[in-house]
Amino acid sequence: MKRILFFFITTAILSEYAYTQDWKTFPYQPAGSAVSFPKDEGRHRSEPIEWWYNSGQLKGVRSGKTYSYMLSYFYYPASSFDGFRILNIADDASGEVYQETRPLNYTTLSTTHLDIQAAVYGRSNEIWKNNADGNGKLIPFEYTIKASSTAGGLNLNCKSLKRPLLLSNDGYLEQGLTNYTYYYSQTGNAVTGTLTLKGITEEVTGTCWIDRQYGNFNPLSGEKYEWFQLQLSNGMDINLWNIFTAQQTIPANEKYRILAAYVDESTQYTISDFNIERLAYSWMPDSAMCYSAKWRLTSSKNKLDLTITTKHDNSEIKLPFRFFEGATTVSGTVNGQAVTGVGFAELLHSYAHPELTIKKPDGGFFDAALPISWQLLNPDEGRPVTYDVEYRVKGSTTFQPVAQGVKDTFYSWNNASISGDSIWFKITARSIDDKLKGVVVSATPSAIRQQNGDSVYIKVFPNPVENTLFVLSSLPANSTQGKIVDINGRVVRVIPGNLLSNEIDVSFLPPGVYFLKIDLPQRQVALKFIKK
Repeated sequence: MKRILFFFITTAILSEYAYTQDWKTFPYQPAGSAVSFPKDEGRHRSEPIEWWYNSGQLKGVRSGKTYSYMLSYFYYPASSFDGFRILNIADDASGEVYQETRPLNYTTLSTTHLDIQAAVYGRSNEIWKNNADGNGKLIPFEYTIKASSTAGGLNLNCKSLKRPLLLSNDGYLEQGLTNYTYYYSQTGNAVTGTLTLKGITEEVTGTCWIDRQYGNFNPLSGEKYEWFQLQLSNGMDINLWNIFTAQQTIPANEKYRILAAYVDESTQYTISDFNIERLAYSWMPDSAMCYSAKWRLTSSKNKLDLTITTKHDNSEIKLPFRFFEGATTVSGTVNGQAVTGVGFAELLHSYAHPELTIKKPDGGFFDAALPISWQLLNPDEGRPVTYDVEYRVKGSTTFQPVAQGVKDTFYSWNNASISGDSIWFKITARSIDDKLKGVVVSATPSAIRQQNGDSVYIKVFPNPVENTLFVLSSLPANSTQGKIVDINGRVVRVIPGNLLSNEIDVSFLPPGVYFLKIDLPQRQVALKFIKK
């Protein structure tokens, strides 16, 4: 009986181990995959651009100091070079980030497996290749990396602990408007070796992330994006993209919003149903570029609620173009359970201060029955703003508050109590952290139209409305007519007086914000409603 029980337990353990390690062999091609190993770790001669990316978090064995690094090799011929190499090393204690970009020629660039040997301009030869045993046989998913810069260098061994994460489930996806890419990530790798920085070399251990892309998606000339890799304490890893259109929007589909997750050895998925809220921004020291610096990621799948924060706000690469590449920390919850984590952010999307213009009033009369309205001239989905509304009257040099934190580009100033004959408005748009701000002031004053109160009662419902707007009022029948006015003050329909205490057909209106404007003997009223 004991022997039978031991047999079943041993068989179960070996079966589980075999299942979880079935990828630790060459050749390896996941079912239904567009990529295979080790072949697709190598160069693809038919693709116009490809790159090999490695970022990691290291700790000094002797000093206990922590570091982060990013190393990338690009195949992208230009002039007399085959491409270029980027090497970043950051000292977490000092906050110093040492960055170097150099052109190179590949002395070896295998098409059958990963074997990069590069003559980097002004540097010693660098390598990133599959390890091999004593007989020259490749060891699956184990690598040697050697690279150096003016500030220091890396001499590392990387060993993958998790099966590759295939983006879009098969390793092929369309990104942005017209681009395609083959794409996989190796999300969990143990790292040992040495790191040299400012002349000091020490042994290090840590983890790294490997990304592979090849196709026509080109970070040098294509649509701008924000990319993140997250390694969470519960074993889950996330590859995350927001790609921006030329109009600074992020369409809600799989070409622009990409979240690929490694959950465990048997579960991974790619979705576009998630949201990123930017919580902070950071200007570079020369004020030429501004990147987001803190984010909140939420998704109903696995109940993700994660906050991502950059470690070093100055981690910017300036060649071959300017972009941000730096380590991050992560905290939050997955399925209601607390997690922490580390990661990297690659940010090609830069933000600008909001630019505004006031639409109404634009001189002439200020009519308190109609909204104050303005326009955001450079909207950016990654930079939502709120608005503060202020005013001043003739004879005063100080603006007084009307409203703060307005989310719409209009504001109805109900119960306005002002005196004077002229008025100016100031609108301030600001990001959530005030790092991005824009201000506009009325170019010319508007004349104040004085108004008197009365006791007429008017109400409209439902609001928002779909087809029929009901009006409840104390107006006498046929006493006056009304007008439906759009947000720009244009009259879109005149309403006879006999309907102002009944119902109004609004099914013809496009969705948006409107006002039912009624001229009374002593004043004018405007009731806002939203057409669904």
